[in-house]
Amino acid sequence: MTTHILFKGGPNSWEEYEIPLSNALEKTGLEYHLAEDISPEQVDYIVYAPSSRLNDFKPYTRCKAVLCLWAGVETIIGNKSLTMPLTRMVDSGMTQGMVEWVTGHVLRHHLGTDAHVLGQDGLWRSAIPPLAKDRIVTVLGLGALGAACAITLAGLGFSVRGWSRRPKTIENITTFHGDDGFNQALQNTEITVLLLPSTPETANTLDADAFSKMAPGAVVINPGRGPLIDDEALLQALDSGQLSHATLDVFREEPLPVTHQFWAHPKITVTPHIASATRIGTACTVIVENIQRGEAGLPFLHLADAAAGY
Repeated sequence: MTTHILFKGGPNSWEEYEIPLSNALEKTGLEYHLAEDISPEQVDYIVYAPSSRLNDFKPYTRCKAVLCLWAGVETIIGNKSLTMPLTRMVDSGMTQGMVEWVTGHVLRHHLGTDAHVLGQDGLWRSAIPPLAKDRIVTVLGLGALGAACAITLAGLGFSVRGWSRRPKTIENITTFHGDDGFNQALQNTEITVLLLPSTPETANTLDADAFSKMAPGAVVINPGRGPLIDDEALLQALDSGQLSHATLDVFREEPLPVTHQFWAHPKITVTPHIASATRIGTACTVIVENIQRGEAGLPFLHLADAAAGY
């Protein structure tokens, strides 16, 4: 029996995915039909990106799962017509990309690299950074991406704290959870990395009160989601000196408008949502594995939790 797979990615993504996804499917031995246009009543799986135009899932009456190409599903998980299982993208390429981006920016701020890269002015700056073991780094969010970053930073010798809503145990990481744990995780931290999902509960996680708990001159690094930070409180903390810098990869509005004050702020680094992108090769492997599991009657991997919002 033919397995019908509908591809509904973002603009121009079919050209990028058609051959790699077909190649991955060929290796399974499944009889399949992969296309951008299939009659809804025939569709078994939808390979999906929230940037596509598909937002009504009611006609797909036999669809076994919607397989998202993105890690973030906050824009689709509340869709009332989405009654079939929804999976998030969790793949090795995305995880490695995030680890590399976070590690690079943590080291940049830990070593004070900006003073030398931007300070080619003849001044001999002799400030010596502490060793990693004497630098407190807090990772907020211990999902697949957050845990991988925390483990890598601990491996480099940093004193790493991690916070999550529910209790988690990770070797060599001091973990906290819940409201009380959040305050403890931020107390005197010097570098904070935000890797929480975007939900109503996580909006403005870092606000004026949160910034006040950090060590004076702390750094915030946000490759997670824009709404996690109270933008006005961030600017106030930077201008007061409570924070020395913020490196931001995600924003409430993307692309970040050219007139936005973040662009010109001397204590803010803007990167264009590049910390962790879906890698086509590894993403196709994950998508195809879930299709195989669905056809074999096995549980899907990386199921989104509608109650949790991610």
